This record gives sequence, C-alpha cells and structure tokens, in this order.
Amino acid sequence: MVRGRAYATALGWYRLFVNDTNVTGHALVPRWTPFHVYVEYQVYDITEALHSGGNRIGMVVSEGRYRGRLGAFSLPARYGDRLAAYAQLELELADGSTARLATDGSWSAEYGRVRVADPKDGERVDLRLPELPWAEEDGDQRRPAMVLHENRRLVAEAVARVRDIGRRSGTVTTTPSGKQLIDFGQNFSGVARIRLSGPPGQTVRLLYGEVLDAAGELDTRYLGMGTDKGWFQHDEAVLSDQSSHYTPWFTIHGFRYLCVDGPVKGVTEDDVEGIVLSSDLDQIADCHTSDPRLDRLWNNVLWSLRSNFTDTPTDCPTRERSGWTGDIQVFGPTAVQIVDADAYLRRYLLNLAAEQHDDGTVPPFIPAEASPGHSKNPLRFTRTSTGWGDVSVMLPWALYRYRGDIEVLRAQYDSGKAWVDHLARRAATKRGWRRRFGKGTREVEQYVVDTGFHWGEWLRPGESLGSQMPGNFLGKRANVATAYLSHSAQLLSQIATVLGKTQDAATYRKLADSTARAWRAAFVTDEGRRIADDKQDDYVRGLAFGLLTPDQRPGAAARLVELIEAAGFHLGTGFLSTPMLLNTLVETGYPETAYRVLMQTSTPSWLGQIERGATTMWETWEGYKDGKATASHNHYAFGAVATFLQEHVAGLSPSAPGYARIRVAPVIGGGLTSASVAINTPYGQAACAWKLHGDRTVTLSVTVPAGVTADIALGALRREVEGGEHTFTTTLDPAPVG
Repeated sequence: MVRGRAYATALGWYRLFVNDTNVTGHALVPRWTPFHVYVEYQVYDITEALHSGGNRIGMVVSEGRYRGRLGAFSLPARYGDRLAAYAQLELELADGSTARLATDGSWSAEYGRVRVADPKDGERVDLRLPELPWAEEDGDQRRPAMVLHENRRLVAEAVARVRDIGRRSGTVTTTPSGKQLIDFGQNFSGVARIRLSGPPGQTVRLLYGEVLDAAGELDTRYLGMGTDKGWFQHDEAVLSDQSSHYTPWFTIHGFRYLCVDGPVKGVTEDDVEGIVLSSDLDQIADCHTSDPRLDRLWNNVLWSLRSNFTDTPTDCPTRERSGWTGDIQVFGPTAVQIVDADAYLRRYLLNLAAEQHDDGTVPPFIPAEASPGHSKNPLRFTRTSTGWGDVSVMLPWALYRYRGDIEVLRAQYDSGKAWVDHLARRAATKRGWRRRFGKGTREVEQYVVDTGFHWGEWLRPGESLGSQMPGNFLGKRANVATAYLSHSAQLLSQIATVLGKTQDAATYRKLADSTARAWRAAFVTDEGRRIADDKQDDYVRGLAFGLLTPDQRPGAAARLVELIEAAGFHLGTGFLSTPMLLNTLVETGYPETAYRVLMQTSTPSWLGQIERGATTMWETWEGYKDGKATASHNHYAFGAVATFLQEHVAGLSPSAPGYARIRVAPVIGGGLTSASVAINTPYGQAACAWKLHGDRTVTLSVTVPAGVTADIALGALRREVEGGEHTFTTTLDPAPVG
C-alpha cells in the first residue's frame, strides 16, 4: 500500500479510528449546519495509521448538534432522533490499483465506554469498559450495523475545525463543602483532562462553571435551564480498578472552574489540565496600550471570541450556545480584525441564506435549530427583528471592508436584498396601532417600520428580558427598526454599486433616503436635540447611520454628551449601539468624552468588569445582582470595543476595502502614554505605534505594506506615505484630551 485516505461524517459528532489511532483528534465534527439541507464531511490522510496485514476501522458517534440539546430551551433531537455515520476509505496500492471500502450493513455496531454524551449536558462514561470496543476479541455485543435509507447532501468542509488550541494549568483548593476545586485562572470553552482513581464502580462527577458563589462554591444556578437539578455542564465517570486519565470526547463546556465531586481524593495540579477548544483560526492582530487594564480588556475580547467561535458563532459557551444573528452582526467587524475569520463567517452567511424564510425574514439564530417536518424554532416569531436580520447585509459589508472580500457580497446579495425588501414591504403595507405623527408627515409614513417583533437596543444598563419583552411586541421599537431599514438599504445600495448593479444601487439609495426622511419626521425634534426616547443610543444611531441633516448633527451630538455627563460619564447603550458609541463621540468632536467613558471604572463600564476580575466579556454590564451572578459571563457582543482600541486609540483603520489604503490617526488621551497595533492585512502586515513624551511630543512609527498608501493624521502632522517603515515626531497642541 502506498497511501490511504478516509472520508467521514456523521449525523452527530464522531471520532474515526484506524486501528488504535484517533485520526479525528479533539475536533468536534461535523460542524453545525442546517442538517436537513447539507452535512459536512471531513478528509483524513490515514497512511501512517495503517498496518501491513489486517486493520481495524471504527467510529464512535454521539448526539452532537444533530440530536443533542440545543438553544435557550435545551430542546433535544432538533434534526432527527437516529444517529448515523458514514465513512469511505480509499487505499492506493503499490501495483497502482485502488481499493475502496465504505460503511454498509457488513459493519458491526455496539455500545462502548461512552454511555451518554450531550454537547450541553455533558458526558457519562464507564471507565471499566474498553475505550475501543471493536479492538477486543470478544464480540458478543456486536450486531450488524443498520443502514439508513435516506440521502443527505454532503459538502466538503471549508473552514478550520474545532480542535485543541491550547492547554491551561490550574490551582487546586477545597471548597467549604469539601469538594476539590480547580481554578484555571481564565474563563474559556473546552473540557478538562483529569487523572481519576478510586473505588471501582463508584461515580465521580465533574462540574464546570464560570463563577463561584459568595461561599466559594461553584455556581451554575444563575444560568438557569436545569442547573438547579444538577445535570447541566457536568461529566460523570464510573471508576475502574486502575488509575486512568479521562478526557471527554463529545461535549464542550464554558468554564473557569472545575469541581470534582465524588470519591476521587488528592487531586494535584499535575493531575488535571484545561483543554481549550475553538475553531483553529489564526490570530492576525495584537494591540497594546500603556494601561494594563485596556490590555486585559482587549485580551478578554479575544478569549470571548475563542470561546464562542466554535462550530458556529454563538452567544455564549454555557447557557444557550445559539448563533444569534444580532450578536455576530455587532461583533463581526471586530472579529475580522482579530482573527482570520473571513471563511468562517462566510460559512455562517451561507447557512443563513439556506435557512432564510421565503418572505425574506431571518431566523433569530443560525443554524435555526429546527428542521422542516421534524421540529420548529420556538422563537421563530422574532424573525422580523431589525438589528438581528440586518446581519444579512451588514456582515457581508464588514467582510468586504476589512478583508476586501467581494465574493461574499456577490454570494449573499440576494439574501440581503430579500431582507431589505421584507422591511420595505412591512413599512409600506402594515401600520402599527401606536403610530402617531404630527402634521405634514403622512407622505413619509410608508417608510416607517412599526409592526413585527423587534428586540430593539437590547440590554441597556439596568434592563432585563422581563422589562423589555412587552415593548418588543407592542411596536415601541419603531425608531430603531426604521433606522435599520434606512441603514441596510444604504449599505445594499453601496453593495450593488460594487457589484455593478446600477439600477438596484439607485433603487436602494432612494429607499434609504426616503426612510431617513421618514425617521427624522417621526422621531426627531428640536433641531436634533430630541430624538425618539431620548436615550443615548437614539443619538448614536442617528449620528452613526447618517440619518440626520448637517444642521441637526451638532445638536444631536451635544445632547448625547449631555446624557453621558448626566449619567456620570457612564454609557447607557445596549447590544446594538455600544459598538458605535465611542467612535461616534470622536467623529463628532468629543474625544475627551469618549475617553471618559472608556476609562470609567464603576458599573456600567468596560473597565468596571476588569476591576471585578472578569477574564471574558459579560452579557450584561452588571454581571451580578445583589452579590449573585446573573446572565452569561462569556458573551462577545460588548467586546466590539476592541475596534475602538485598534482604530482610534492605537490609530490604524482601513480607508479602502481590505486595507488597500490605510489611515493612521491615533486619538491620544485618557492618560495613556503609548499604544500600538499590528494587523495582518490581505496586503501584508500593517502596524502603528505611538509614544507620548513629557513635553507633549509624540513619536509615531508606522509600517505600511508594499503597494499600499497610508494617510497619516496626528496633531498638525498630515502626510501621505507609501509602503515601508516610517517614523515621525510631532507636537500635540493643545494638550492631549482626557
């Protein structure tokens, strides 16, 4: 034999073994797709694993995303109730011939060590049983494999697999109740590898969690969904008569702490390690400042990205693990500046287009956790929500802006167009009962979106699911929804221009302008100094989306600053507007206010989380209520602030798609004395670093990729430079802000 290759996939997660070699490794495959539409397959080179003479080929299959519990309600078997596996082996022989072997009824099946395995609940194993049952000579439990006579569309994998991307050591202590507790010092997504020994036949429970309660015990109850019953995020192992290392195969947890509950005693730091699991995406950027808290913040964003960029972008690695469209809409532009996520996010958009409804609406999460004819999405009523469905337009544009990916615009154009057309039809043909406009606005009412469910700004400081849901149903988010119609129509017009669709470009430009006029007529008064509900996000959205007239912008910006000052320089924005807040302040002439908000240390604030020991981004600004943890402690949405750190604090941003032209314009303030960023662009590495000296002079170093032009703007310095290394010195006058 010269070479061996295996093609494999499953309905569920699988591991493929050739003899005793696990060729799949820690990878959680196949990835989560709309399984009723297509299933991914993997290809392995198995040459080194094959022996001369006889060989044993085996697969272990578990629930995975196919049959495991999914989403906010932990519903099982969303795609089917029968697991299945498929493999085809191709052997190139020395004589030039090829031998093929595929799974069929001649294969045998049996149960092994893994008794139950669920992505969310955890894994149950019996360590007394052989790890690979087919390797044993005793085949009494084997039975012919059942062949499922159904066809599934198979597609080749196109992005990096979820795999072991790192290891973490931990410190071992004992909780007040006597359980052994391992602290890995960092919240992350993965599993633990631990040496287990104890009375054979006894069961040890391994419980995973993000936080401890006030007494020092592991706390998972704040996540809800059965955590009080003890079955959420934990593994169980029945001990054998020998000491052995156990690593879960078919589950993944979000945790910082591991609690060992059972007869295993004397666990040492050498007995356990954390295995970090994530899609293996290269880090392409690094950012530093003179303030270690901001460095911690940037790293927290990276850790939340890694934790939630598993087989699809998710909201959190603990509670829901759903691919919420709103979360990746706001975080996508940040993600593609930190890791090589272009192909990864294109795949998300491919799944979105496959599950988009015929009327253009978009499921609230992708994959939609439902299969036609088998299961329904219990939150399908939210598919009309703006800010969430707009990911169909905004994420492709982000990939184009930061990676120069014109193909994603072409591939997703019909999907984005269907979404915008849906919103336009809704505005023109449906009228909410709350609509009340003043004299002279009737001609623009056809552009106001005030029906359907809308999440709105979502999770402003102090808000909760209970406080917001009634308004989400009752049309109170019309100002947000209408703004997004205008913004997405504007972006779609720009996309059409790039693609050479001249007529569409004009059509959607007109729609954007008409909707902006309607938004101003319905929600703006007093020359921009009063917008909608008079919340911070109302002004951020109007300014960032370009919805205001030039004469209204100064008043709106001034009112935004007034609201921030009245809040003690705390932000008051939620999921949708937080990514735009600091940028908007800088771009409207208030950099000092932006820095006051960025450097704020009391809640709500980014550094407030750092001061309280956060190692990842939190879902809510507060994180705790009455001393008890609330919501997820590993949500990347508010981590979009990393874009501000890179583009404004350090000062490097693209001024043409894919960094074909770059802008270097640091905003110096906040008491910082230095900052730097380096990013691998499609043209090579671009970087800038500045250092502030005591006499208010600044040294600026810039790296420009070959063939790229950079526009430099710092203080009085204005230069245009070509590829290469450049150093400048300039004096800041007036003194730095903040």
